[in-house]
Amino acid sequence: MIRLDGLAIHPVKSTAVRRVPRAEVEPWGLRDDRRWMVIDASGECLTAREHAPLLTVRAETPATDPDLPVPLRLSAPGSPVLDLDEPQGEVLPVTVHGRPLDAVLAPPEATAWLAAALGRDDVRLVHVHRPRPLNPEHSLPGEATAFADGYPVTLASAASLRRLDEWVTEGALERGEEPRHPMAVERFRPNLVVDGDLEPFEEDHWRRVQVGSVSFRVVKQVDRCVLTTIDPTTLERGHEPIRTLARHRRRDGRTWFAMQLVPEVRGVVGVGDEVAPDR
Repeated sequence: MIRLDGLAIHPVKSTAVRRVPRAEVEPWGLRDDRRWMVIDASGECLTAREHAPLLTVRAETPATDPDLPVPLRLSAPGSPVLDLDEPQGEVLPVTVHGRPLDAVLAPPEATAWLAAALGRDDVRLVHVHRPRPLNPEHSLPGEATAFADGYPVTLASAASLRRLDEWVTEGALERGEEPRHPMAVERFRPNLVVDGDLEPFEEDHWRRVQVGSVSFRVVKQVDRCVLTTIDPTTLERGHEPIRTLARHRRRDGRTWFAMQLVPEVRGVVGVGDEVAPDR
């Protein structure tokens, strides 16, 4: 049996991962996942690959804490808690790695809070105004996402992560280095983590996957960036896992780990749900 072993939401893009026991699935992805984003002065998204302290910002919404009385609560070490309503003000054009969409600017207190928490004064917080259509090469009409890099949902396999850890250890021993501790799956920021009766990287060949009562279309593999080389707890940068992925999982000049999904129906998924792939 394959099961849903982990479930995570990222309320503000590229901030701390929020693990949850259950989540509502909407057409744009999991409810409240990447619906907010930090932008720089040009309107481009700011991510932890450019500014690692973003990973110290903790964002909560009613999807991560059902008792939360506000749409968004921000906290960070050394900063006061900030509660925010969903903004209704200025709509402005923003970009996610060059892809344009519209967003609504959060109030000035959010700008001031981010400037203090992140140590830079060129950042602003925005909320998604309308979804961005997906890449037509890999999507169907009407499919869209909020501030995700590519597609609404990301799925990773614990079996594949274990194999990757084995490769990392083998490489370290070959170089005469001390083997690393196993990598946290949070480095890859998946929404869904599956485990159980499956082979490493068999998800590469799935066409659809059923999680509990919710079905997803499997779109493509995820090409990985340097964000995966930042330890989400210590913010330490290193060579892994990109160095090892480049040795074992390199294709078309990129390295690949995990899968991009698009929800086919609305519903609710929870940790422990049975996972049934179309192999």
